[in-house]
Amino acid sequence: MKIAIVGGTGTVGAEAARELGVRGHEVRVLSRHAPEFPVDLTTGEGLARALAGVDVVIDAANGSRKVLVEGTEQLLRAEAEAGVKHHVGVSIVGIDRVGGPYYKLKLAQEAAIRAGGVPWTIVRATQFHTLVAQAFAKTAKLGVLPSVSAPLQPVDPREVGRALAETAEAAPSLSITQFAGPEVVSARELARRWRAATGSHAVPVRLPATRALRDGGLTNPGAWKGQVTFDAWLAQ
Repeated sequence: MKIAIVGGTGTVGAEAARELGVRGHEVRVLSRHAPEFPVDLTTGEGLARALAGVDVVIDAANGSRKVLVEGTEQLLRAEAEAGVKHHVGVSIVGIDRVGGPYYKLKLAQEAAIRAGGVPWTIVRATQFHTLVAQAFAKTAKLGVLPSVSAPLQPVDPREVGRALAETAEAAPSLSITQFAGPEVVSARELARRWRAATGSHAVPVRLPATRALRDGGLTNPGAWKGQVTFDAWLAQ
């Protein structure tokens, strides 16, 4: 198939592009600075050319409301005109349970996908190992490490890329698929493991969490699961 990946230079978009290429599909990487298919979701520039003849679009773009909501609406209009058969949206586990401005934007993006007129599947994933580690590394530069009792279920972005590839190959489900890491672990324990693996001397500092986070709002033990734990990812 011909598969376009919006945000195909980002963390999970690049992994999906790599996996789909290995599977023999023709992959088009779309982003503002992509060398072959530059597009601008805020204006629609480049979309008609980039989507010509495309069967499936994976939308892994990130950004403000202008990109996530208005840009998604613009993308879906362009997909409908191009005859795209399947729109795969990338979202986040727990956005309907945990508040916050960004999660509200993601919910609005999901609503736009459902109303966009293109057959769709939404894949919600839990926090990536890379993002969890980056968050710890950022605060460790200040000499501290957040210690939060809220459970997380981090996942390897490479496995998310494979899940997106499998979803793109399948028929649109008109539903939300959830993909998560293999184990539910407290953020406090993840910080301890990161500290041990990296040799960091940052001092753990206990921080509060909202009730939704403490209740596991960002996890889904019953989700489709990857196999790479945070420990295994750190050891690579």
